[in-house]
Amino acid sequence: MSLPVRTLGAAALLVVLGTTACTPVRLHQGYVVDHDLVASVQPGIDTRDSVLQTLGHPSFTSQFNEGEWFYVSRDSSNFAFRNPKVKSQTTVRVRFDQAGNVTSIDQTGVELAASISPYGKTTPTLGRRRSFFSDLFGNIGTVGAPGAGGPGGGAGGGGGGQ
Repeated sequence: MSLPVRTLGAAALLVVLGTTACTPVRLHQGYVVDHDLVASVQPGIDTRDSVLQTLGHPSFTSQFNEGEWFYVSRDSSNFAFRNPKVKSQTTVRVRFDQAGNVTSIDQTGVELAASISPYGKTTPTLGRRRSFFSDLFGNIGTVGAPGAGGPGGGAGGGGGGQ
């Protein structure tokens, strides 16, 4: 009687382990958004220093216009070895004028996140296409050729003076 109980117990243990292996991994990246703190930032009242004290350092700032700070928060999940899928994303943008005063603050969600998928397994480039063999053997005969810039070449090479 103990053999069927052990078999049943081992089977139950395998089922439990099998179902927990497929549990999604949840991941949070970036800023932890506190909506009360974000709502406390007021255009025309707050400055860069007060925003820095209230919200902390931004995730990133605008590259072309130093008048924008971005706070990005993203939640995603994935199963086993699959690529993560974004569940939610919040981006808080704070705009400043030249004097450093807040002019506006707005939030966007995952609808503005761009999904970039690679084009095949190669990156398209401009120029001529070369095969594996032309890459491998393409420089044969050019080393030391006139105009190639090598030691025996004519362009800046080590040819002696007269």
